[in-house]
Amino acid sequence: MPSQVNRGPCQIWAALMWSLKGLAAGWRIEASFRLEVILCVILLPIGLWLGHGAVEKALLAGSLLPVPAAEMLNSGIEALVDKSWPEYNTIAGRIKDMGSAATFLLMLNMLLVWIVILGARTGAW
Repeated sequence: MPSQVNRGPCQIWAALMWSLKGLAAGWRIEASFRLEVILCVILLPIGLWLGHGAVEKALLAGSLLPVPAAEMLNSGIEALVDKSWPEYNTIAGRIKDMGSAATFLLMLNMLLVWIVILGARTGAW
């Protein structure tokens, strides 16, 4: 039987520090991540202000955070692929394109949520 891992305050603190280290690296290295975080900082309060009721506020604000999260995952995948295949490789290119597509799809999702909610309010829907 595998031994249980102790998940006390020290381990939670260490996990938080690793996460903050990753966010700092993403901010320092990835221009796309910086842009997406800036957009989140601008749009999150606007979404909370424009949302009528808890559900709309949650959808408008909640549709923002998956975008920079996916960008972080995509950046990690790209770094791993670049390290694993320094020369051009068709499969490596496909992996990187698919990671980019995941971020793009979440951006479309965010845009769709904002258009549907705010468009319904203006009578456009």
